[in-house]
Amino acid sequence: MIRQLSVFVENKPGSLMDVTSRLTEANVNIRAVATFDTPEFGILRLVVDKPSEAKAYLTSKGFVVRVHQVIGVELEDREGNLNQMLELLAKGGININYIYSFVIRNGRAPVMVFSTDDFEKASQILQDADVKMVEENDL
Repeated sequence: MIRQLSVFVENKPGSLMDVTSRLTEANVNIRAVATFDTPEFGILRLVVDKPSEAKAYLTSKGFVVRVHQVIGVELEDREGNLNQMLELLAKGGININYIYSFVIRNGRAPVMVFSTDDFEKASQILQDADVKMVEENDL
């Protein structure tokens, strides 16, 4: 499992930079980022190298931050590979709440990050299919 930060930000110019500036001050490295917005606010989802420290620092600066567990899988960069993973999960009755990806350097495959309501079952389905799971210390 990977711990992900969800930071609530106003939907206005500079709000994302305010979060990234605070993380820079705290010497936290951002590994992946995705945003989901509504007219009034956004949810900035981050995978960072030091999630506990990042949450504490951002909270001390007045941000509303939650830490969520997400699943990370390394998928070979080839046609249909994401679809195959999603098909395994769908056949297993797993709902995906959201999904995003990022690339780890050094020639490694893209990492798909997703949230579900049943982490244990999703993890077991993927492990049984020999899908490479990514853990926090792999990042």
